[in-house]
Amino acid sequence: MVVHGRTGRADNVAVNLTEAVTMVIEDSPFVLELTSSVLAGFGIRRRRACQKPDEAMAALSAQPVDLVLVNADLPGTSGYELVRWIRRSAHEANQFVPVIMTATHVVPSTLARARDSGASLILVKPFSPMKLLERIVWAARDTRPFLEAGPYRGPDRRIRKLNYGGPERRVAAAPVIARPGDPLGALT
Repeated sequence: MVVHGRTGRADNVAVNLTEAVTMVIEDSPFVLELTSSVLAGFGIRRRRACQKPDEAMAALSAQPVDLVLVNADLPGTSGYELVRWIRRSAHEANQFVPVIMTATHVVPSTLARARDSGASLILVKPFSPMKLLERIVWAARDTRPFLEAGPYRGPDRRIRKLNYGGPERRVAAAPVIARPGDPLGALT
C-alpha cells in the first residue's frame, strides 16, 4: 500500500491500493462478497476471500498479504485465535501485517480481546465503505512498533501518546521485534 498525505484524515490522503494484496476472512457469504466488492471499488485488484479459518491459515502460510480483515466471531477457530496464530505462526512476513477485526456487537470486552489478540484495529459491522477506507488508511500509516511481551505479540497496544513525565517502566518488559518500514514489518 502506498500512502501520501500530511494528516491522518482519510479525506486528505491519497492512497494507491492497486498493488495491495488483501485477505478477507468472513463466514457469511453475503458479507464476504460485499466486503470484497467494496475493496474492489477501492482499486484493490488482488483479493483473497476465505469463509473458513483453516482455508485462511493455509493461504496465509503460503503467501504474504498486505492487509487482513477478519471476523471476530468465526465458527470453530475464532477470529481472536486466528489473529494470535497470524502473529505467531503464519508466513513470516504475515506476522506483521495490519489486521482489521470486524465484529457486530462491540463492548469493552470485545475491544480488549481484539487488542490482546494482536489486531491492529476493530471495525463495527455493518460498516460503510468510507469507514473501511478510513481504517485501511489508518492501518497503512500506523507507526506503532511490534512488541512481544509474555503471550502477547503484535502492535504496541498504546495508541494515544500521553504527556507522562516519569520514567518509562515498561520498555524492558516488551522488546520491539519489528517496526513499520523494517523488512518484515513494511507498511509502504
